[in-house]
This record gives sequence, structure tokens and C-alpha cells, in this order.
Amino acid sequence: MGDGSSGPTMDLLRSEPMQLVQLIIPIESAFRTISYLGDLGLFQFNDLNAEKSPFQRTYAAQIKRCAEMARKLRFFKEQMRKAGLSPSTKSLRSGDIDLDYLEVTLGELESELIEINSNNEMLQHTYNELSEYKLVLQKAGELFHSAQSIVAAQQSELELYNTTEQSVERSLLLEQEITMDPSKQVNLGYISGLVAREKSMAFERILFRATRGNVFLKQSVLENAVIDPVLGDEVEKNVFVVFYSGERAKNKILKLCEGFGANRYPFTEDLNKQFQIISQVSGRLAELKTTIDVGLAHRSNLLQTIGFEFEHWNFLVKKEKSIYHILNMLNMDVTKKCLVAEGWCPVFAKDQIQNGLRRATLDSNSQIGAIFHVLQTKESPPTFFQTNKFTSAFQEIIDAYGVAKYQEVNPSVYTIVTFPFLFAIMFGDWGHGICLLLATLYLIIREKKLSSQKLGDIMEMAFSGRYVIMMMGIFSIYTGLIYNEFFSVPFELDAYTAGLVKVHDTYPFGLDPKWHGSRSELPFLNSMKMKMSILFGVAQMNLGIIMSYFNAKFFGDNINIWYQFVPQMIFLNSLFGYLSLLIIVKWCTGSQADLYHVMIYMFLSPTDDLDDNQLFIGQKFFQILLLLSALAAVPWMLFPRPFLLKKQHEERFQGQSYARLDGSDYPPEIEPHSVSHNHEEFEFSEVFVHQLIHTIEFVLGAVSNTASYLRLWALSLAHSELSSVFYDKVLLLAWGYNSIIARGIGLSVFIFATVGVLLVMETLSAFLHALRLHWVEFQNKFYVGDGYKFYPFSFASLGQDDE
Repeated sequence: MGDGSSGPTMDLLRSEPMQLVQLIIPIESAFRTISYLGDLGLFQFNDLNAEKSPFQRTYAAQIKRCAEMARKLRFFKEQMRKAGLSPSTKSLRSGDIDLDYLEVTLGELESELIEINSNNEMLQHTYNELSEYKLVLQKAGELFHSAQSIVAAQQSELELYNTTEQSVERSLLLEQEITMDPSKQVNLGYISGLVAREKSMAFERILFRATRGNVFLKQSVLENAVIDPVLGDEVEKNVFVVFYSGERAKNKILKLCEGFGANRYPFTEDLNKQFQIISQVSGRLAELKTTIDVGLAHRSNLLQTIGFEFEHWNFLVKKEKSIYHILNMLNMDVTKKCLVAEGWCPVFAKDQIQNGLRRATLDSNSQIGAIFHVLQTKESPPTFFQTNKFTSAFQEIIDAYGVAKYQEVNPSVYTIVTFPFLFAIMFGDWGHGICLLLATLYLIIREKKLSSQKLGDIMEMAFSGRYVIMMMGIFSIYTGLIYNEFFSVPFELDAYTAGLVKVHDTYPFGLDPKWHGSRSELPFLNSMKMKMSILFGVAQMNLGIIMSYFNAKFFGDNINIWYQFVPQMIFLNSLFGYLSLLIIVKWCTGSQADLYHVMIYMFLSPTDDLDDNQLFIGQKFFQILLLLSALAAVPWMLFPRPFLLKKQHEERFQGQSYARLDGSDYPPEIEPHSVSHNHEEFEFSEVFVHQLIHTIEFVLGAVSNTASYLRLWALSLAHSELSSVFYDKVLLLAWGYNSIIARGIGLSVFIFATVGVLLVMETLSAFLHALRLHWVEFQNKFYVGDGYKFYPFSFASLGQDDE
């Protein structure tokens, strides 16, 4: 496995050897030490202050300070997002900035940006108000002008009428109008403004009811939406002018304007004053526009300056905060001059960690160096596998079931091959496999660009598993060639007939295309795929049991070897290993024996003659021997192991009872927290019940798991038949018409059905079934999966994590 100086083993079969380490660090070099260990990323710290709340820890003030700087950076990021800017990724991270200087800089920039935003909001509010005022002046002026034009037209008609008609009634009316008292004439007031168009009808209705119809409302629709000064959003509005009489009506109108959010603006009837006010407002708007543009340009420049350094600052603040968070996990010794750290690291990283400690001591000018001390513990270490971008996705599939126990056999080594192969058995079509392969090759070629982008949930999942899908595509092409299916169409790779005369005895590779379309195609494929599924299933289950042997051998557990591995191999292969042998013999000999009859009567009537179902000499005696071996394997699994475990526990406890009282090699202040001195009691009944359950589960599971592998046959058949239906009943049916439109529709339906059903739904279905076969049928034979991951303190993960 390698020693402390040989470097990482890069061995996926077993996790890296780990060791529990204690670091005693002088306070003056503690910050640099943690920083260098974070750069190295190979040390997982244990929290030695778990009983303390975050506010009771030593460096709570520093973390609060970093959190405040992080808040300011989030404020800058939000402002950049609103301005349509993004932080620059070209900023350099070479030189570290003093945190005090950074804190002052961030505070000054925040104050300046808040002031700019406040001034801009105030100017924008004034600009929006003046814009609305200008529109009110223009539209209300048009209303008054049109009303005056109507009055002038009516007066001209009246004068024309006076010159042509001299009636008594007209004379009386004219006399009455001339002699009317001027003091009795009513002077109308008016209020003008803007109201939201969606509220205009309700505004008019309630205004009429509140004043009992004693008002006159005139509205004019604005063609374009205007920015509301209060809301700051674009709103479609109408200009209104309300004519009223009396103070009571005026007060009601003002209250209704406030209730409906209508903005009121003054208006004068004098045309000269109107033009004068409009010119003043226009000039003021031009000045405000210039001022706002200058302010926005200054704000944009400031945000660009921030954006150039944002990633650097953000990384520094996160790094600083993470260092203080780790420092809060350390214990202060009694002298208040050293910090005591405890954690896990790989054995190969010992020299690298010690070099980091020495460098931190030199850089901080400390008189005392840090102490690296390996602790002895009974605690189970974390699990650490060195993976790359290819193997990491397969390792995630295993970790989703459960993290491997420390140094137990890792199934991902075999999953890299078996997972895509079992998928391909269900998905076998080399046309569909090429589609999968091309899609994943696109993701792999552009992985550098896509890895820096934010993808959707589904796309992110596909991108993270791109190498798994690539392997699935490659294996699907291989099995598709074996099945001889290209979008359900067979290809004749080699002409082996000349007319009716065979040139070769058998078809050279894969399935003979002559089976396609024949009456016996489905029975033949069913028989072949069903038997093939059993063969692969029994082979994979045997591999799982063999892995349990290597686990027991590695951990020195001879009881599991002799009383678990051996009887399990005997039981499984006495029944289903024998079935696999019969399948192979039948294929090789071309026998017509009924394997269902052989297996059923092997249990019901083991002594009866086989007659036509005999495949080889001595088969009857061999079957009786296998049956007795399978029956003997069940008590072999059940009874000896609990008694041997009890005996082993008693011997171990008897040996430990004579241990030295002062067996610990550590002083009290640096005693590892994980050491436990209590002996666990051995519950024989609990162990026996557990063994009984395990035995029953294996015996029944041998049958159910073998049957479960028949899903390979079922899904392969379903995929082939679906593909054939889409080809025959959609594409060929449409191609039978002479119409281009019909052919285009048929081709479109075929493409959408192939992509949607076969390349998406069927891919997901086959993926999930292959996942189940690995998790349940394969891994339950040997995989414990009760470990926990190794999470080292590393700055490399800071850029990927959000606050």
C-alpha cells in the first residue's frame, strides 16, 4: 500500500491508509500553519470544541469581522448583477492583501456606492416626476384647447343664427342672458394628474358616486408607458382633468387621488404660462438627464473596478474565514501559548504536512516549531480514494449507496466495466449507442467551458456523469453489434450465402440477420437473452462473494472465510452455478433437453432417471451431490459462526484483563479524544439472530437475485420491440405515401419518438435497473458501506462553495 514517503497509492480497490495525528502549534505560527495545510488539502481537522457554541469560541470576533466583509461583497455582487456586469475571472491571486486594508477598502467602496445609489434614486425620482408633469401639461393643454375650439365654434354658429333668425323666443333668451347677474355665475375648479390605466375605470366610477355626479372628468390615454416616480416601474397611465365645484368636492377628489395612487400636478389655463412652464420643465429634464448619465457612468466605472478585484477579494475573505473557523476547532493548552489540533491525514501525506509545518514556523519567525505526533486509536478512520474526472462519477454511484468502510473492497473498480456493460445489455442498439456517444463527446470536448457555466439541474447531472454515459454508449455500440440492430434494422456484415447454398457454417459475428422478421425470431431471442441474463447474473454474484473473501483475507477474519464465504459459494453454485453449466452445455451440444424440467425435478425427484433430459454422463449422481451440498451449506452458514465469535470474544477479553493499568503512552493533556476504554458486551442472542437473518436473506436472495437479473432480458426485449414498432409502424408507414408532407410528418414523429422515448426514457430506465443490480444484487454480497468520507480542509473547494 505504500509507506509515508512513497506518495499516494492511487489504488481504487482499497482506500488510502490513514492515521490520526495530533499537531501542537505555537500561537504565533498557528494562522500560517492552517493556511499552508489548507493549500495542501490533505488534513481533516476534528472539532475539539464541539461542546462550545460559536459565540464562546476563541476567534468568534474574527469570524464576525469576516462575515461583515462577506456581506459587503454580496452587496457588490448584487449591484453588479443589477448593472448587467459580471466579476472578472482574470484578476490575479498572487499577492495577498492585508485584511485590515481590505476591510477599510470595502467599507469606503460600500459607502461611496450607497451614496451614488441614493443620489441617483433621488435624481431619477425628480426626473420621473418632471416627465409626468410635462405629459400632464401637454395633454391637459390639448384638452383645454379642444374645449375652447368647440366653444368658439358654437359661438360662431350662434352669431350666424342671430343674423338669420329674429324670433321672439330668441329675443327673450338673449335678453335673459344679458340681464343675468354676474355674481350668480358658478366658477369651476379643476385638478389634473395621472392615474394608472388599469385603475382609471374604477377611479371614474367611485369619483362619480362620491360626488353624486357633481364633477366632470376628462381623460386622455398616453401612448407609451411612463416610469412611476414612486414605484420606479413602467406603468401605462391616463392623464385626467377633474372639474368640480366647492371645497367639499375638492377634498373628496384629493382623498380619492391618494387612495388610487394618482399623481397630481398643477395646471394653468393661460397659454403663455403653459408654454413657459413646458420650456422650463424641458430644460430641467435635460439637465437632470445629463447629471443622471454622469452618475451612472461613475457608478459603472466603480463597479467595473470592484468587479476586476471581486474574485480575489471574495477568495481572500472566504480563505480568512475558513482559517479562523478551523482555529476555533483547536484546543488551547494550559499555558495559553500553543494550540492543539487533532485530525486525520493519509499516511503518504506525512512528509508534505511536516514540510508545511516547518515552512510556517520559518515564515512566522517562531522560536518553537510545531509538533507532529501520530496517535494510536481504535476509531475507524475516514475513507479516502484518489479519483480523477473519469473515475469520480463511478465512485459517486457507489457512494450514493454508502461510503465504503475503511479499506474494504471498493466496488467502483468493477463498476467501471460492469455498470455500462449491464446497461448496454438492456439498451443494445448500435445506432442509439452512437447517439449517446456523440452527445457525451460534445460534453467532453467542451468540458472546460461548460464546467465554468451554470447549467440546469438535469444538464448538470448529465455533465457530471459524462464519462459514465460515454462508457454506456461505447458498450451499447458493442452489444448492438452483437444483437445486430441499428435502429432495429439488421445489417448483414458478411454475405455467407450464395443463393441457397451456405458459404460459411455460421454467421461470423453477432446475431444472424436472417432471424429478423421470421416467425421464430421472438422465441429464439427470448431464449437466448433469458439464458444470457442468468449467466451474467450468476457470474456477477459469484464476483461479489469472491470480493467478500478478499475483504475477510485483508482484515484477517478467518471465521468469515470458512463459515460465510465457503458455504455461500457452495450454495449459490450448487444451484444456479449448475444451471449456468447446463445452459453452456446445451448451447455447445445442441441438446433438446428441457432445463426447466431438470431443475424442478432435481428437488422434487432427485433419484428419478433423466431420460431425454440427460446432458452428460453421471449427471444424476452429480445433481444429488450438488443438492446435498446446498442443503449442508445452510446450517454451515447459520450455526458455527455465532459460537466461534463468542469464543473469540471471551479469549480477547481474558487477554485484555491482564493489561497494564498505565497502558496509555500519552500525557493526560494530549490524550486522544477518540480512545475508549470500555469493553463492549457480547450479546450472543443478538449475534445469533443477526446470523439467522443473514442466512435466510442469502438463501432467499440467491433465488430472488438470480430472477432479478432477468430484467436484462425483459428490458432488452422491450427496447428492441419499441424500436421496431417506431421503425415499422411510423417511418416505413409514412414512407409508403407519395406525399412529401406525409413523409416529413412521419420522419419528424420517428425522430421525436426515438429521442424522447428510446434515447431519454429508455436510457433512464436502463440506467436505474443497472443501478439496482449493482446496489442490491452485487454489493450486498460483500459491501458494508458504513464508512464516512474524508473531508480535508482545502482552499480548492472554496471557489465552488457559496456563502
